[in-house]
Order: sequence, then structure tokens, then C-alpha cells
Amino acid sequence: MRHTLAIAPQFYVTAPQPCPYLEGRMERKLFTALQGEGAEALNDTLSRQGFRRSQNVLYRPSCSDCSACLSARIDVSAFRPSKSQRRTLKRNEGLVRRVTSPWATEEQYALFRRYLDSRHSDGGMADMDVFEFAAMIEETPVRSRVIEYSQRETGELVAVCLSDMLEDGVSMVYSFYAPDRPKDSLGTYVILDHVQIAREAGLPYVYLGYWVPGSPKMGYKAKFSGLEVYAQGEWQRMRDPRDYDTELHPLSTDPIAEQVANIALPGSRPAKG
Repeated sequence: MRHTLAIAPQFYVTAPQPCPYLEGRMERKLFTALQGEGAEALNDTLSRQGFRRSQNVLYRPSCSDCSACLSARIDVSAFRPSKSQRRTLKRNEGLVRRVTSPWATEEQYALFRRYLDSRHSDGGMADMDVFEFAAMIEETPVRSRVIEYSQRETGELVAVCLSDMLEDGVSMVYSFYAPDRPKDSLGTYVILDHVQIAREAGLPYVYLGYWVPGSPKMGYKAKFSGLEVYAQGEWQRMRDPRDYDTELHPLSTDPIAEQVANIALPGSRPAKG
């Protein structure tokens, strides 16, 4: 009999480049391709180990002298909205959620450009054209959805989130929203609504991406109750955010070969958490 063995994914490391979150730091990523019949199982398994998806790639920070970036997720069962978050829900009662397949539109891109030009004009995505935007939305080998939020009365599109449906949760891959409505806290609202989406689907977690202590850009994630971070190879309930001072993180990380050896793959030992 001929037996076909599953091909283990190959992992690679990017060249160091300036960190977009912490001044004076250099970032490096460990990544692997996401493709083929096993793409969804690999995405599920590695997401539970702090990886994130970008199109057909899964990546995780693997900086040589810093470990500040921590993958974050909300435990839906432990989440309770704060007074401020309840006000945000109230202010946005006039929005309608629409879930679609991952297909880019001109209306989405127009909102995306307004968001970048206002909030991230000097970021790595600032020069993204309509074709690159379409690739970001549409190039997905897993179960992804585009979730749009529009004003009920006018139909105006005010927020969009590209989200993956994982085995154990909803992963918010990328979101953007109208920059001229700061009082509505649309970014917070989209996260709050994803908690509701996870509840409706019976899924335990909402994956938020990376939280970086010391980075003002990432401070909003620490405001959600029930937050967990992936540290020392397992998910831990978030402590006081002030305890995660960036200077307290190790100044060295495990060698790449050791990091890869400790990654659990589909069908192998389960990842912690």
C-alpha cells in the first residue's frame, strides 16, 4: 500500500526592520504559507498559538531582542461592557450589520482611503492602491467574511471589518471606519459587535490581533474586560496593563529553530489554552 504523508509547513523569518509600534526597536516575523486543503486547520491551530493571518500568510512576531507584542483575545463568557462601552453601543443603535463574502467594493475602498489618510497616513499601508486593497480582502484560503456597518436611515457605509471564522472564535483581521465620527467610537463599536457575533455563533473568543504595551496605538485593546494575552506559550488572563512595561520583557527570545520545534501543528499535541 502507498501511504501519503502530510507535508509539514515550512517556516521563514523576515529581515529586521524598524518597529512601527515602539521607537528604537526592530521587528522580525516568523511566517509560513497558508494554502491547500489543510489551510483552515492550520489557521485554527496557529491562531491559538499567537499567529495572525495576512492574505495567504500566517505570521507571529519573532524579534531577536524584544518580546513586547502579545496576541490578544476576548473571552466572550467573561466579557462585561464598561459604562463607556455601553454608551458606545447606545450611540450606534442606528447602524445595520451586513455580512458578505470576501469581495472588495469601490465603496469599501473609498472608506478605507479616508481612514488611512486621516489615521495612518505615514503607515505601511498608506500607499495601498485599489488592486492591493482587493487582494487584502479577497485573497483568503480560509472561511472569511466582510462585515459592513451602514447607517440605517441613509445607507451610508461607516465601518468595515475583514474577519475569519475560526473553530474557536472570530478573528478580526483588519477593520477601518469613518474618521470624521470620533464621538461614535466606531472602532470600539466594531469590536463590541464582534463579541455579539461570537455569542450568536456559540464561539468562545474574539481574536483582536496584537497588543503592544507602551504603544499608544494599541492601548484601546486593554480596555476590554475578559482579555487574554498569549505569553510564555500559553493564554493568560490580562493583568493590570501597567504591569506589562516594555522594559520588563526579555531582551532575548528563543532561537528560531527552537521556536519552530515548539509549534503544534494540526493533528499533533494540542496547543496550550
